[in-house]
Amino acid sequence: MQEQSSSFDYSVIDDIVEAQAALGGSIIAILQDVQEQFRYLPREVFPYLANKLKISQANIYSVATFYENFSLDPKGEYVIKVCDGTACHVRKSIPILERLKKELGLIGDQHTTPDLLFTVETVSCLGACGLAPVVTVNDKVYPAMTPDTATELLNSLKKEAADVQTA
Repeated sequence: MQEQSSSFDYSVIDDIVEAQAALGGSIIAILQDVQEQFRYLPREVFPYLANKLKISQANIYSVATFYENFSLDPKGEYVIKVCDGTACHVRKSIPILERLKKELGLIGDQHTTPDLLFTVETVSCLGACGLAPVVTVNDKVYPAMTPDTATELLNSLKKEAADVQTA
């Protein structure tokens, strides 16, 4: 059995499991709540949940890796999704993605800034084809984007983050 990290706050996991047990929640619901709390699924939760729920780590891991919505990697405070579905793609979503990655210094397959402030992802469709090209930030929709409006959005998010830190 894997040792538990002493710096990880397992009481948060206990609260989630207890709340989901009262609702008859499944492992999927538990993982969704864990991810909502941490913005990803920390590796420490797998052995802990396996022990607590009396199921194998492999079972939990298979659920976490099967569903695309789950992330095993830390995500930024601001998760920016660039739609690259057909409507967005033909209306030039890739230059928007490239601008965001350049502005944030993301290279290659890097998606998250080292300070965990921003994550940039592409998605197949956001279901807002009439507003293409579309970007979301933490599920808020920004329609008719261009590389320049993406830069403006990014600058406003950086300012918002700085204001929060100084408050």
